[in-house]
Amino acid sequence: MTQKKWLALFAKQKKEQAALSLPPDIEEIRQKAFLGHCLEQVLWGKILLNSTYVPSNPAQAHVWFRIAADAGYGPAWNMLGRCAHFGWGDTVNLLFAAECYENAARLDDEWGRYNLGILFMRGLGMPQNLKKALMLFQQAAHNGHAKSMNILARFLEEGWEIKQDRNAAVEWYRRSAENGDYRGQHNYATYLIENKKTEEALLWWEKALPDATSDILFAMQRALNKLNHDKAIALRQSLLKRLENFHQNSALSLPD
Repeated sequence: MTQKKWLALFAKQKKEQAALSLPPDIEEIRQKAFLGHCLEQVLWGKILLNSTYVPSNPAQAHVWFRIAADAGYGPAWNMLGRCAHFGWGDTVNLLFAAECYENAARLDDEWGRYNLGILFMRGLGMPQNLKKALMLFQQAAHNGHAKSMNILARFLEEGWEIKQDRNAAVEWYRRSAENGDYRGQHNYATYLIENKKTEEALLWWEKALPDATSDILFAMQRALNKLNHDKAIALRQSLLKRLENFHQNSALSLPD
């Protein structure tokens, strides 16, 4: 179905949604999506997936991603891949997810490169291929993608399909941390603790805390439990509160 036909199909729905009381910034996204702006179509799709402003509607989000993807918008192909990867609005289809991520990567979307790399790295829907995964993570990392920086660091640390280089791994963890990835922040903090740089490590764990998923939170907790430091004690208390609230909010959060 063409973009024009999809938008015509949504005309009645638009009137129904007009009755919703949406914050001005969310309403602006909705309006621009209906006017054909690809960025806002992806943003509106994400709101339909994961928002307190409108009822969750993964099937409809999938349609908005398809509209923007058909217009040649890389981030939309990535989100279509996410829908197929996790079964949002449809059944899980890892082969189609890989196809969508590949389309996103071809359109220079770094999230598409990263997510395709994850499929290759884990052997999801395809045979495991660490070499292809590494190439994707390297390209995305060099283009500034923080999560790819963190995984590239792991490849360097472990010597997976690349010469093992601990110093280079630490540098990529640092860059990932500085670019806002909570996994990179945790991994860089772990290196700092190993090198007796406790104050700096605690600062990075503090930055990681708000966005960290449960696996990183538990890893942080194990590390913090070994520290007898006033700031570490305060950070442990914040971490425990975060863990208490995590399961209540995790259903509303999109996976990495």
